[in-house]
Amino acid sequence: MGASSVGEIAHLTAAAPAGHTQVVARLILLTGATRGIGRAAAIELARQGADLALVGRDGERVSTLAAECRAAGSGARIHEHVADLALMSEVRALAAEARDRYPQIDVLANNAGAVFASRRLTPEGFEQTFALNHLSPFLLTNLLRDLLAGGRVVTTSSDAHRSGLLDLSDLRSEQSYSPLRVYGTSKLCNILFTRELARRAPELHANCFHPGVVRTGFGKNENSLIKLGTTLAAPFLRSPKRGARSLVWLATSDGAATLTGDYIVDEKVVQPSAQARDLTLAELLWSASAELVGLPA
Repeated sequence: MGASSVGEIAHLTAAAPAGHTQVVARLILLTGATRGIGRAAAIELARQGADLALVGRDGERVSTLAAECRAAGSGARIHEHVADLALMSEVRALAAEARDRYPQIDVLANNAGAVFASRRLTPEGFEQTFALNHLSPFLLTNLLRDLLAGGRVVTTSSDAHRSGLLDLSDLRSEQSYSPLRVYGTSKLCNILFTRELARRAPELHANCFHPGVVRTGFGKNENSLIKLGTTLAAPFLRSPKRGARSLVWLATSDGAATLTGDYIVDEKVVQPSAQARDLTLAELLWSASAELVGLPA
């Protein structure tokens, strides 16, 4: 699918519940779109009339979701992208594809993420949780920054960040590996990245959010106690639709239009952990991440 011209991309507004005004963005690029809260958010955003660029690593799932979004939407354009965002080469390819197709991106929703039961390195030499959950949104956002001017960057974090502990000397988790701790650290990185992005890019509105503990495919990458735990807990967890609410709110609501550098829980600004508020750590993480992915610090 080719890019729409600037003249073809019109602002769309949709009916919203009383007391909750929404300004639907022109084009939303959504990663991790085919499962869980990503899928729920995509369908809701399409229902509201937003043009969508859906990103997933399974082409068949992306196409299936795109058909669902077209059925739910009111003539919105739905674009499809396939990329494994644990690989920085594919992040760069996605960014190049997006730059070729779209003259402007109004919202970048960095939603792709996972937890892995065992430590593995990607073919590029990064620990896979850190690569997918942090380096991927860091690189993609930087590569698309000029197309996002005046727009919003929404990154899916988690209250799991409170159990994280960022050690800049061990970003590949070589010294020790605990799946939930490493996951929590990657979510801590999401908040630090958001805060530093807000400082460095005042032309953007960059925020992140905790979706709640959601009933999704999270933790089911391989056989593990994590998979067992999420399966047993499923009846007590939030639905993906409820988990996606803050993502949709940050992407479309006029109530979120002035926020930047904030951590959101249930559509409210909440203070994250002390480490997540460490501005020096945020700056150091930015520099380390830039060096790892080959960007100027």
